[in-house]
Amino acid sequence: SWSFTLDNSTTALETESIMRTCPDPIAFFEEWFREAKSKRDACLDMMTLATVTARGVPSARVVLLKEINQGQFYFFTNYNSNKAADLKKKPQACLVFHWPSLQKQVRITGAVTKTTRKESEEYFRTRPRGSQIGAWASNQSHVISSREVLEKRFSDFEKKFSGKDVPCPKNWGGFRVDPKEIEFWIGQESRLHDRFLYVKKNKKWIISRLAP
Repeated sequence: SWSFTLDNSTTALETESIMRTCPDPIAFFEEWFREAKSKRDACLDMMTLATVTARGVPSARVVLLKEINQGQFYFFTNYNSNKAADLKKKPQACLVFHWPSLQKQVRITGAVTKTTRKESEEYFRTRPRGSQIGAWASNQSHVISSREVLEKRFSDFEKKFSGKDVPCPKNWGGFRVDPKEIEFWIGQESRLHDRFLYVKKNKKWIISRLAP
């Protein structure tokens, strides 16, 4: 095992030295995540999720990271959404984290699979009640005629589940991204940014420095 500490005083050369002795980019990501948390970065758990449609058209949106478990990155959504349709056809995705307060960015590419029903239900129970009801009210990504329609559906489900626990809808759950490439970016002067790429080959991570 090994440990290290990174903060804004850590130089690029020191960071590179740590990375080249670090076999696990997930641990490195978690250290950057802790650093962003300590800086109260508003973008802490926000990540851009990029997918590809069945026609090969790229699509991106910002979602929230909910968990890192066994090296995989978890997020949750409506399985009837556009993003879920993309992932059903082409189960590959790219995640991008950007922490402006640190001048750091991480880009993760990998295969995507659904969480188990148990995992989805366990996380759903931790959500605020309003978000739970919203999951029932919104047929995500589908056309609706007005805001009033959405609010009426929300009100109807509020009444339906009044005094009861809100169950997890069958069309709602999570995805996990299993990284095959992870790139770490550090902003530097004169746009001579530092970029370090981990690529997983034969269950081992190979690290390279990329030109900015």
